[in-house]
Amino acid sequence: MGRAKLPRKSTNIDMTAMCDVAFLLLSFFILTTKFKPSEAIAVTTPKSVSAKIAPQKDFVQIILDKDGKVFLTMDDEAKKEQIANTLNSTKNLGINPTAFKKALFIGAPFGSLNSFLQLPEDRRKGNALPGIPVKDSSNNELTEWMRLIKDAYTGQKQPALLLKGDNLAKYPAFKAIIDAFKKNDLLKFQMITNPEGAPVGTDLWKRGQAGEKQEEL
Repeated sequence: MGRAKLPRKSTNIDMTAMCDVAFLLLSFFILTTKFKPSEAIAVTTPKSVSAKIAPQKDFVQIILDKDGKVFLTMDDEAKKEQIANTLNSTKNLGINPTAFKKALFIGAPFGSLNSFLQLPEDRRKGNALPGIPVKDSSNNELTEWMRLIKDAYTGQKQPALLLKGDNLAKYPAFKAIIDAFKKNDLLKFQMITNPEGAPVGTDLWKRGQAGEKQEEL
């Protein structure tokens, strides 16, 4: 007698729970995602093939936007407060040292520092600020800023000096920054660029390939 065949039943998987989990995860990521805020100073840096990474601490950075306006930022709040006190004693500016050290960057002439520091953070945008005057060689205020910074680090290791310039910035503003460096004997600085791979076939590309082969060996 032949064996009775059992009827085949299709497998039925309830996806309701899976859909609930998927939507819960989607909602979680949407609610917790932090979008990158717009930069206070918009700068499109030129491309380069340099692999050296800019330091993330103990630095002083000069920013040059496409309109030739210059801004200054540094990460050491203690030194910033020291510089603010020096400005108050030498120039009688009456600026608030606490507000000065908390400012993300400096983008105004000495005479307008108080007004600059009183602006709400969301209104400190590069396109709405005058920047540090540099274009007049007789009144290049960046020269004095660099002297103040250098004096603040007297007897200590000087911070890394970074220059971040827009690809469309004109040469005169760039030259004014370099002049401010030279007048303070600050002859070593690092350019901030947008890194890219070396073009295939160039000497730099060949050296990179040779280095990779040595690492594999």
